[in-house]
Amino acid sequence: MTLLGRNGAGKTTTIKTIMGILHPKSGTIKLNGEEIVGLSPHQIAKRGVGFIPEDRRIFPSLTVSENLMVPVWGIGTEGWSNEKIFSFFPTLKARINNKGSQLSGGEQQMLAIARILRAKMDLILLDEPTEGLAPLLVRSIGEIIKEIKNSGLTLLLIEQNIKFVTHFADRHYILYAGELVYSESNERFKDNFEIQKKYLGI
Repeated sequence: MTLLGRNGAGKTTTIKTIMGILHPKSGTIKLNGEEIVGLSPHQIAKRGVGFIPEDRRIFPSLTVSENLMVPVWGIGTEGWSNEKIFSFFPTLKARINNKGSQLSGGEQQMLAIARILRAKMDLILLDEPTEGLAPLLVRSIGEIIKEIKNSGLTLLLIEQNIKFVTHFADRHYILYAGELVYSESNERFKDNFEIQKKYLGI
């Protein structure tokens, strides 16, 4: 599922609040029926929520191999093995001894996603994964997102590329000025150009 909206609509604020990085002024956030407002980010991660921020936050001084050794472990499904990760990201295997600072933007995004997949997460919050990437890399990211979905994990994705997300998302939510103004299935959303133009500027 996706969380869509123009810049400043509150998308990143929403997922940072889910992750416990920001604190809501009111309301509740429940994960599997459990209230998680007030928990720290590491406590939420241990409950199976992984967060991949827009700026990736890999460790620049560590190698690809070392980055993959230090995910925060949650309690969700079994994490992906390095073998499986490298089958989808052969570029990372080729750069396994390179430091994070030596990777391109696309390679850093792959590593950020791979690091979360190594952990045991049930829910992944992914912020703008295709931002600044070449079309070929965007397609690669799309394939791995499809695989995440097919593996049974739940993904909440923030993305500006509408064409990209309609290839795999089941449902879309739109924020406008901090409020949820639209919720619909992918099939109905992708052909609703009036809604896309009104709230997304397309």
